[in-house]
Amino acid sequence: MTAEVQPEFTQLLTGLMGAEGPVFDNDGSMYVVAPEVVNSGEYAGQILKIDLENQTSTVLCSPSVDGYGGIPAGCQVDKEGNIMVADMRLGILKVQPNGAFSQVCVKDNEGLVMQGCNDCSYDYHGNLWVTAPAGSIAPNAYTRSMEEGFGSVYCLTTNGTVKRVATGIRFPNGIAVQHSSDGTPLKIIVAETPTKLLWGFDIHEETNLKNKTQWGKMPGVLEGGADGMDFDEAGNLLVAHWGSGHVEVFGANGGDPIKRIKCPFERPSNIHFKPKSKTVYITEHDNHALWKFDWENRGKAQFCETS
Repeated sequence: MTAEVQPEFTQLLTGLMGAEGPVFDNDGSMYVVAPEVVNSGEYAGQILKIDLENQTSTVLCSPSVDGYGGIPAGCQVDKEGNIMVADMRLGILKVQPNGAFSQVCVKDNEGLVMQGCNDCSYDYHGNLWVTAPAGSIAPNAYTRSMEEGFGSVYCLTTNGTVKRVATGIRFPNGIAVQHSSDGTPLKIIVAETPTKLLWGFDIHEETNLKNKTQWGKMPGVLEGGADGMDFDEAGNLLVAHWGSGHVEVFGANGGDPIKRIKCPFERPSNIHFKPKSKTVYITEHDNHALWKFDWENRGKAQFCETS
């Protein structure tokens, strides 16, 4: 039986509509996304800057393109402090620290219209891997791949090219890059939420994928599915299990969880380690809240922290 642990959780903020994608930049500033903000019946999601000391948030920007509001669902920070956002309506966005933003592309390198995106993860070479569970971006109708497996994975390469590197997935959600001990990107792990599966893909020739295999599976039958995830320094992958009230901890080789972290809420959505620490920041859907707890290992360094 998988061991269950119950660390002390501290709630920091509430009212973050949708509460996803916590990240830190190299100056220690924290950001989250609020994908569920709606004004006058239209999407109006926000990227928020978090003041942890005062436990407050301010709107950095509310992205929209040609009058279509965004649904920002996940983000990462590059070495220049820009926030790269996976948006379900607008694709991939680049948000500057001052709140100015731009849409990275409308079509991929093959001329196909971008799909709406959900989460992203940098490898140590600077390529950004992005899940895309939605249909074609605005102005096309908003669709999601919960039932029909048209979800995809993209790679935003270091030369600015956006490539679709995998498809045929039912709602690809959280994503993480597994590296070797010398920092070579080896594998990406992708959450397929409706099936409770974690897929592993070998990274091939820097920006391609091959050898899709089942890397892990979330426990339970009726409980939700995998959402956001992050590696610790020991090589364990911590995965938010939406709907189960747990964070599942998988060993470096996947399989079944080796531990379960009990949360004081039912729908954890995303997790991120504070740089160079054991502190995990976790978002939850029920109260649109941000929490923190301490884990047994420090988090694996993010791309923006590497030299």
